[in-house]
Amino acid sequence: MCHGTVSSVPAAVLFDRDGTLCVDVPYNGDPDRVAPVPTAAAALARLRSAGVATAVVSNQSGIGRGLLTHGQVAAVNQRLAELLGGLGPVFCCPHHPDDGCGCRKPAPSLPFAAAAWLGVPADRCALIGDTGADVAAAAAVAARGILVPTQVTRPAEVAAAPEVATDLLAAVELLLAGAGAPR
Repeated sequence: MCHGTVSSVPAAVLFDRDGTLCVDVPYNGDPDRVAPVPTAAAALARLRSAGVATAVVSNQSGIGRGLLTHGQVAAVNQRLAELLGGLGPVFCCPHHPDDGCGCRKPAPSLPFAAAAWLGVPADRCALIGDTGADVAAAAAVAARGILVPTQVTRPAEVAAAPEVATDLLAAVELLLAGAGAPR
């Protein structure tokens, strides 16, 4: 996004998956356990109606831990897309946190890959998530980061976030209003 006190509507919105688009069920590999957060459908509908592209960027360490397969993660993603009317492309880091990969958020690889796939500069994206790693990944690619805290979001992450919204729809409305936090 542009530096300054006001930013424009993003060209694309990248979402964290667990805890942001769907209720976080740790290491979920069962599509029947997928439940969107209450405002997810409305938030995605607002973005679609505004012509804003979307994608998902998600750490899925359950694969690297041997708790999930790529197929299970894909099945959960597919079920979430069915429930929400589509998500856009989904980019996942399958690595264990100790692997030192370049794709696990807060590293920039997933947001860069999603932006490139969507054909927009990463700095014209926004990233919405429920952890400090999501906000840090946004900052790593000069994107706008908005934190939507859940019961597992640490108070220090909330305090450090440049922007905080009460729920997913409120975050999207903030983005579509075009106003931004000072950067």
